[in-house]
Amino acid sequence: MPDHDEPPRAARTEETRTPGAAGGLPRALRVAGLVLSRTPSPPDLACWTGSRPEPTGGGSAVVSVVTEPAAPPDEATLRLAHDVVDRFDALIAEARRYCRTRLREERFGLTAEEVGLLDLPDLPLAGPEATVWADGSWAVLFTESRFRLGDPYGILVTFDGASPVDVEGVDDAE
Repeated sequence: MPDHDEPPRAARTEETRTPGAAGGLPRALRVAGLVLSRTPSPPDLACWTGSRPEPTGGGSAVVSVVTEPAAPPDEATLRLAHDVVDRFDALIAEARRYCRTRLREERFGLTAEEVGLLDLPDLPLAGPEATVWADGSWAVLFTESRFRLGDPYGILVTFDGASPVDVEGVDDAE
């Protein structure tokens, strides 16, 4: 049975270490069948990123694991990453539903045209990038949207477990 169909009791993760690599950080992680490769990052953190095609055919779906300070991810972080990868499509759909509801709030200042976009069958949010942090938090960034709120860096949906809890426009690259 493939590892993505197994219950996520313990993340099935393969680590490949680079001989002599700084801090012995894994070069790659395999989480729920997705290979996440170590990416260049500041010395105080470590990041692994992998992608797969989106089922809608609109681009790629990206998942990253970030540890700060730089260290191999612990078992709890790997379990959370496994859950995110394993349930990626359902979690992204949940993030879109959440945006459809929450973005109607006055505080987001959507124009009448943008409010109309919320009623489209396919909400114009694309380029989902999920990031799992070692502190147990995680979020989805939609890098593409037709909402001014998403300029210039996207719309971020923060999760608590499998439930979205906040949405915001990202206007700072950090």
